[in-house]
Amino acid sequence: MTAKTKTAGKKKRNILQVARVIRSKNSGPFELTLDIMFKERRHFDLFREKKIITARKIARLYRIPESDVLKIIYFEPSQAIKVTIKRKIPSGAPGDTDIYGAQQHVPLFDLEF
Repeated sequence: MTAKTKTAGKKKRNILQVARVIRSKNSGPFELTLDIMFKERRHFDLFREKKIITARKIARLYRIPESDVLKIIYFEPSQAIKVTIKRKIPSGAPGDTDIYGAQQHVPLFDLEF
């Protein structure tokens, strides 16, 4: 059995199965922060050790350049990952549909690992 065959049988899991909270919020007028808080410490550790959240993955989910993913922080006290990205439109500017950045977390729901 090859390594490829072994992983082919594994069923991918969705982040909604392991996250207690997934949310977004403004981080100033030009940035958004995405928070993923885990139900259990083992899932937080797994995501950190396996580097499941990457700038490349966030960029793909949000359809933004990788350079617009500014930070990925593992915050142990709350078993959370905080990701900061550039806003496409500044908060409150003409064309902005979410002044508080509170509805921008939905693309994270498609994250599988």
